[in-house]
Amino acid sequence: MNSSSHYDVAIIGAGMSGLAAGIRLAHFGRKVCIFERHNAVGGLNGFYSQRGRKFDVGLHAMTNFVRPGVKGTPLTKLLRQLRIERDEFALCEQKQSRIAFGPRGETSLRFTNDFAVLEQEVAERFPAQQDGFRALVGAVRTFDDVALDAQPVSAREIVRRHLTDPLLEDMLFCPLMYYGSATEHDMEFGQFVIMFKALFLEGFARPFEGVRLVLRVLLDKYRAAGGERRMKCGVQRIVSHAGRATALVLDDGSTITADHVISSIGAPETAALIAATPAVAPGASEPAGTAPPGRLSFVETIAVLDRQPAALGWGDDTIVFFNDSARFEYARPDGLVDPRSGVICIPNNFAFGAGRQLPEGLVRVTCLADYDRWIALPEAEYQAQKRHWFAAVQQSAQRFLPPLPSANAYDAARVTTDMFTPRTITKYTGHVAGAIYGSPVKQRQGRTPLANVYLCGTDQGFLGIVGAMLSGISMANYHILQKS
Repeated sequence: MNSSSHYDVAIIGAGMSGLAAGIRLAHFGRKVCIFERHNAVGGLNGFYSQRGRKFDVGLHAMTNFVRPGVKGTPLTKLLRQLRIERDEFALCEQKQSRIAFGPRGETSLRFTNDFAVLEQEVAERFPAQQDGFRALVGAVRTFDDVALDAQPVSAREIVRRHLTDPLLEDMLFCPLMYYGSATEHDMEFGQFVIMFKALFLEGFARPFEGVRLVLRVLLDKYRAAGGERRMKCGVQRIVSHAGRATALVLDDGSTITADHVISSIGAPETAALIAATPAVAPGASEPAGTAPPGRLSFVETIAVLDRQPAALGWGDDTIVFFNDSARFEYARPDGLVDPRSGVICIPNNFAFGAGRQLPEGLVRVTCLADYDRWIALPEAEYQAQKRHWFAAVQQSAQRFLPPLPSANAYDAARVTTDMFTPRTITKYTGHVAGAIYGSPVKQRQGRTPLANVYLCGTDQGFLGIVGAMLSGISMANYHILQKS
């Protein structure tokens, strides 16, 4: 273990945003160390091994994909700021994705990494909404979604100025909410814009190796720049005096000091580390109180198949966002799981190139879940409910995919399964209430009650894998590098 006790910058959490912040700071000669409680990097976008197989966690796709030569986008900014060559991520584009609404997905909107496809789909299925949709897209394109001093505005309110059909409204919100909203029923418009651009105006891609490749590139860059990290070494407490962090007490009881601290673990989680601090950090230009924990969590079922999904007739769709009800309800459910809506991801269905395919079939299905109910279950009941809801979630999702060649074809193809619940999320990430997207209140400037402690990641307000990395970069630039 590294024995250094003082750093220019200490970073709490080795997720995407923490790693990106570390790389950026190390490039400029800062002595930086990342402290991670677990034995693997990635946080909400990591991977794990089980019975010889590696499973991605979090990553369905990297959003914000653009093709080579497109400038001024989040992906190109990220690559430039972290000094990563585009080919290092080896991104492969999606085939196509869909938003499917109705008991069996009777109303469907296809989209690809070519925005014209979604425009045409909207024109064909919602002809009366064409002009309003164009106006909404114009508002999205011109909105400054990276402004750190932007005031929150209801996205539903803005969208309804342009669209009058509630079905189209819900169909647009469904993917954006599932892939980034910490707010029930609505989104803050800046968050809506970030996700609209990331999913629809830009697009989806995935490395053939999945999230492991992204993490390997980031770790290589961090090590090469001279950054340090301590694994299985979390932060237990932030010690403060006169409105500033003066030390970090680690899980083993040892203490380190740092001029600055960047926390990627979330606003409520960071607040829990801070003891006896003033309500507002000196010089803060936005409220710096404790952000409330998020209420939104998920279950995800994973099925491993002995054949490619295309052999079952499921070879076209990369990701399907589904909803079977008259209105899309994005909220903590009344029961353990809400299987009425969700996300189906088939990682095999990216354009990996001729002759390249994943060795096994994978089908992942995500649905909303209630943390409080899951966490209250005794162990035997917990395992029983996992088995029940695995079957229920998979069965719900199949309604929105092409019919199987036979009734038992899917069960016959399945070789192993896994499932995570809100309880799993909290165990391995520390996120309060299993809230993947953190608090509904975002601290755009990343400020906390302590003047030299800053947030990066989900609760700073950037979303997705690319957004998380840009959050780490922006906080390193804004609070440390530009003020040096």
